[in-house]
Amino acid sequence: MSNDLDTFIAAYSDSFGYAYDNNIILNWYPQRIMALCTEAQSLLELGIGHGFTTNRFSQFFSGHTVIDGSASVINQFKAQYPDNAAEIVESYFETFDTDKRFDLIVMGFVLEHVDDPQAVLQRFKRFLAPGGRCFVLVPNGESLHRRLGHAAGLLDDMMALGRGDLELGHVRSYSLQTLSAEMEAAGYQVVRKEGVFLKPFTTGQLKELNLGADIIAAMCTVGIDYPELSCALMLEGTVTPS
Repeated sequence: MSNDLDTFIAAYSDSFGYAYDNNIILNWYPQRIMALCTEAQSLLELGIGHGFTTNRFSQFFSGHTVIDGSASVINQFKAQYPDNAAEIVESYFETFDTDKRFDLIVMGFVLEHVDDPQAVLQRFKRFLAPGGRCFVLVPNGESLHRRLGHAAGLLDDMMALGRGDLELGHVRSYSLQTLSAEMEAAGYQVVRKEGVFLKPFTTGQLKELNLGADIIAAMCTVGIDYPELSCALMLEGTVTPS
């Protein structure tokens, strides 16, 4: 099942060139979601990835199911977090099925990877409990640092996939406009649009500045109100019962 997915596992380690950004984003957004969803009891999470979010979410929600199609990623997570209580299901998103319904579904950095985002978005609507909330996160192809790179002549096309994208297995880029349209086309009402990590410079430049945790947190906090400029987009969708 997971041979193709396993080829990208090297990009899910601290040696990856953009691990600095990933560590910030993947530690920030679960705490943001938890702050917004204090009443939610059950969570369905798509993808383990680096494992940061799965480990955090499992300590907060009473019921937590996570789906991943890569046996290597699952095994890496279990080795790193042997006491984690999340229910882990090895499955492709497109074929996953369950009788359970969840208060919250989180698609954290999933849609940029899959062959058919509409199929995934539409399939998972059926797993939302009445009044349930779905959070979708993707990298922002029109982020501030990419806009600056484009203006400086370093990027011919802001939306073009870069080396880091390809190493992670990304197959498309999103902007705030295109992600909103993607979710609405799948039948979601977009009720929240936030940014994650307002990054003014390249990763290398930020690392050289040796910024304190308070400044990093400030860049994440300010990014909430500027999704069109932030490194990542976080949109919340709901579904009106038919």
